[in-house]
Amino acid sequence: MFRMISSPHTHSGKLTAQVMLWVVFAMCPAILVQWFYFGYGSLIQILLAVGFAIFLEWCVTLLRKKTTMFYLSDFSVVVTALILAVAIPPYAPYWVILIGTFCAVILGKHVYGGLGQNLFNPAMIGYVVLLIAFPLQMTTWLPPLSLLHEPPSFTDSLYLIFQNHTTDGFSLLQLVNSIDGITQATPLDAAKTGLKNTALTHVTATPIFTPFGGLGWWQVNLAFLLGGIFLIWKKVIHWQIPVAMLSAFGLLATITWIIAPEQFLSPWTHLFSGAMMIGAFFIATDPVTASITIKGKIVFGILVGSLVYIIRFYGNYPDGIAFAILLSNIGVPLIDHYTRPRVYGR
Repeated sequence: MFRMISSPHTHSGKLTAQVMLWVVFAMCPAILVQWFYFGYGSLIQILLAVGFAIFLEWCVTLLRKKTTMFYLSDFSVVVTALILAVAIPPYAPYWVILIGTFCAVILGKHVYGGLGQNLFNPAMIGYVVLLIAFPLQMTTWLPPLSLLHEPPSFTDSLYLIFQNHTTDGFSLLQLVNSIDGITQATPLDAAKTGLKNTALTHVTATPIFTPFGGLGWWQVNLAFLLGGIFLIWKKVIHWQIPVAMLSAFGLLATITWIIAPEQFLSPWTHLFSGAMMIGAFFIATDPVTASITIKGKIVFGILVGSLVYIIRFYGNYPDGIAFAILLSNIGVPLIDHYTRPRVYGR
């Protein structure tokens, strides 16, 4: 008798746990870069998210009367928690990451029956809930540490996350406004909101912008790009989705930028800003919620890239990765249906 197991199914002989551990390993360089540029907040958020996610997974397995270690040992919940933790502002209040992790693990994963049966990417479910419910907390980013007069220490980071102020009594908003009011947002958000009041050249002249993109942001995205290439080399993910997504977005962004360079950021700034690289290599390639056929992966990647372009250039949200991936997840069954390979002999 064959053993019946749930998806995701891989044809490389690797167990799900091995695949997830490779993903965690590939994310480590970007996590270290994020810690270097934005401080200890990212590491604290990761500890909170991973710890709470494991606790929730344990509780659900007990309620469903399942083998606890069997579900915990696949490390899928750890990957979900990691993605969510690095996506939110490093110094967001502790309850933000706890609520997001709950929504990701419970609403995004276990209400569908667990790993392999969820329709949407769990981490993006948690992120979108937070973005809609708590827009202020989710859009208040501390500038890179090199721009701060007094970067928060580890103790200050704990105080900011759990008590909303540093040991000296400074709130996050006060730290943000100590440089320039525009630096409280990501470079993408700064460009989108700043263009309503001033020219693009004035916006990009602020300290958070460099010739390569947002300070700290392009370095983090570069680290995710290298981690994604590593995953392709290890055959953990396929190249079709990230290449199709980045190509579709890059082509559309380039055409728009050529037509109106004074109104939009350059394509390379967009490609190395926000969650573009983690979205392309670590989120859109989720083997459960993405297309499974070769042609379908290309169509899925193009769809995600096109939706990100529409949201970033013409929508109200500056990034759009989460919304684009969730909307594309809806179309996966239809994409797979029309891109099925022809059966041999027919």
